[in-house]
Amino acid sequence: MKDSNLGKFYKDGEVVARQGELGDVMLVIQEGQLAVFKEHEGRLPVRVAVLNKGDIYGEMSIFEQEIRSATVQAMGEARVLTVDKKTFLRHVQEDPTLAFNLVRVMSQRIRNLIEETGERRTHERRMINTRRHNPDRRIAKKNK
Repeated sequence: MKDSNLGKFYKDGEVVARQGELGDVMLVIQEGQLAVFKEHEGRLPVRVAVLNKGDIYGEMSIFEQEIRSATVQAMGEARVLTVDKKTFLRHVQEDPTLAFNLVRVMSQRIRNLIEETGERRTHERRMINTRRHNPDRRIAKKNK
C-alpha cells in the first residue's frame, strides 16, 4: 500500500476492508474498482457488488461502529480515501450537500434491498403455489 495525500493505493487483489472487522471509516473510491465479497462459513466467497470511482462503502460506519458485513478487495490498482466521522462532519459543515448525497446513496441501497427481498419472496410464493397446484407425480402413480 502506497500512501498518498488523497488516499491509499491498493494493488490488484489487496484487501481494503475485511468482513468481520470493526468498521470505523467510510471508503470513497477515487480510482479503479473494488469487488465486494460476502463470505459464508464453509463456502467460497460470493461477489455481490463492484464499486467504481466515486462510489462509497461502509457509510454506516460513520454513524455507528459495527462489524463489516463484507470483504472489499481491489480489482486492479485502486486508490481509496478513508473518511472517519470527525472528518465527515467537518466537511458537511463546509458543504451540507455532502450529507444529502450520503442519505441519497443510503436510500437507494435500502430500496435495492427491499426490491431484492420482494423478488425473493415472490419467487418463494410462486414455488409454494406451484407445488400446491401440481401434486407430486409419485402420489398419482400410487393411485394407478
